[in-house]
Amino acid sequence: MQDLTKDQIEQFIRDGFVRIDQAFSPEIARAVRTILWREIDADPANPATWTRPVVRLGMYSQEPFVQAANTDVLHRAFDQLVGPGRWLPCRSMGTFPVRFPSEEDPGDGGWHVDASFPADDPANYFAWRVNVRSKARALLMLFLFSDVGEHDAPTRIRVGSHRDVARLLKPAGEPGLSFLELAQQLAELPERSEQLATGAAGTVYLCHPFLVHAAQPHHGTEPRFLAQPPLLFREEPVIEGSTGGYSPVEEAIRQALEE
Repeated sequence: MQDLTKDQIEQFIRDGFVRIDQAFSPEIARAVRTILWREIDADPANPATWTRPVVRLGMYSQEPFVQAANTDVLHRAFDQLVGPGRWLPCRSMGTFPVRFPSEEDPGDGGWHVDASFPADDPANYFAWRVNVRSKARALLMLFLFSDVGEHDAPTRIRVGSHRDVARLLKPAGEPGLSFLELAQQLAELPERSEQLATGAAGTVYLCHPFLVHAAQPHHGTEPRFLAQPPLLFREEPVIEGSTGGYSPVEEAIRQALEE
């Protein structure tokens, strides 16, 4: 079991993400794809049946999904980034936007930050909220279950944007902003360089929950399988007044607010 290096942790605080190669095995990735293909009205061997640019699939708790999220290397990284005992193990894997090669714009490529906790109506995700402490959500995670190159609709990441979002959220206090309110204000943020979340099947990007990211159309040849589950806090995050120090997730917010 290999720890994240000091440089990787510093990169996470500075840039908002760290990439872990071979976080889970190709065999697990293959087993997950097999299950997901059963849910899709298309033939994996016949591109003529791939008629939609994106198919969204829900929650899965079969063994390969749970195995992918609970490898030793990932658990150790969670401990290092969030704090030992401060996160909840993933017992399911959800939100699979399976993207297919297509000339059609899927219409979901806007920059955004994933929300963390529900408002009055939990069924209305656009009203879910995020606050400056990142209540509930410890990490945004990108699990690559297929090989993803630069033409295969890799998630776009704005490097360092989590710091801008922290400053944007501070005036909103504990209630924070809704998903839509925050998305509407992202255009006001400074320009940032972009990173594409590419890699072989089994790659995982562990991202700060405030990281601004976006989808894009698929211009490759093979369907892209990716999941973006949250890692949830077991206990409430703190960004001031801690007597036991701060995790890299919390420290990134603290440093941003001091700039």
